[in-house]
Amino acid sequence: MNEVADQQYNGSGQDPAPGEPQRVIALVDDDRNILTTLSIALQAEGYATRVYSDGEAALGALLSNPPDLAVFDIKMPRMDGMELLGRLREHSRLPVIFLTSKDEEEDEAAGLAMGADDYIAKPFSQRLLLARIGAIL
Repeated sequence: MNEVADQQYNGSGQDPAPGEPQRVIALVDDDRNILTTLSIALQAEGYATRVYSDGEAALGALLSNPPDLAVFDIKMPRMDGMELLGRLREHSRLPVIFLTSKDEEEDEAAGLAMGADDYIAKPFSQRLLLARIGAIL
């Protein structure tokens, strides 16, 4: 599962308004099912997505070609989401939502204190995640 899923999907859902670029959401999670499911849901809402299977694979891409927003898992191989956020924050204020199975209050507080814009525990509602993405953007 350490194989990098560095792909971009261009949604077949709603098109952006004329003159507006398509918004891009980066998804960083080692669970391919979540990457696929979220990519489909985001595409249906008119977003393009880029997916990465670990933080190490994502970091360079997020800095060199920033998306409009990123959704990170915390527990990942090679570089976890907390380290990824810390390293990203040294160079960028890219909006980040943590989407993770770490559901303790202290985990959420730590993620927000590190600079995450939101924190959602798994299992999660796709509808609420999409609403939170829209609110941040």
